[in-house]
Amino acid sequence: MVAEQLLPRGISDARVLEAMSRVPRHFFVDREQMDRAYDDRPLPIGFGQTISQPYMVARATELALPEAGDVALEIGVGSGYQTAVLALLCAQVFAVDVFPALVDKARQHLAEAGCQNVSLAAFDGSCGWPEHAPYDIIIVSAATPQVPVLLLDELRDGGRLVAPVGGFDQQILTRVRRRDDAFETLQDVPCRYVNLTGRYGVGRDKPQA
Repeated sequence: MVAEQLLPRGISDARVLEAMSRVPRHFFVDREQMDRAYDDRPLPIGFGQTISQPYMVARATELALPEAGDVALEIGVGSGYQTAVLALLCAQVFAVDVFPALVDKARQHLAEAGCQNVSLAAFDGSCGWPEHAPYDIIIVSAATPQVPVLLLDELRDGGRLVAPVGGFDQQILTRVRRRDDAFETLQDVPCRYVNLTGRYGVGRDKPQA
């Protein structure tokens, strides 16, 4: 997967590549999808959700610039795959999903993969998880029409938020980096994620600060 999919498509961060090679993606897919576990494509995991394709997980992680001491938050834990990659690269990972059944399954998958520095919860994460803020990294693993402002408030100075920003059919993987009270925005590659469910998800009114 790393040699045939990620390197040819420009993923170059050595730590990210190592993490992608170490996380067993087949631990995070449903049994009936096992023969497709290492395809570079999203796969259904129930509740209208998917496990993201390996390239998008790698690119989102690379854009987040993870460091060993970082505290990370993932919005939209799904099967736990992106969470597991972050767990190898950061000191602590918090992850939420609006579907309790997915959180239960993700917790099992992460335990099987040996991830011990993760904490999961089931609630509307589009507003973040302020209890554990500030975060060095926030990755939103679902499409949002714009970056939820409350998530920006939970970034540490120098922190990076990565999210697929756009509408129903296509988004742009976007990084926002906090510099004191200012924010630097970088638009990266086109993508298509499942839609964020919750107060600030796709199809909702414009978020208010």
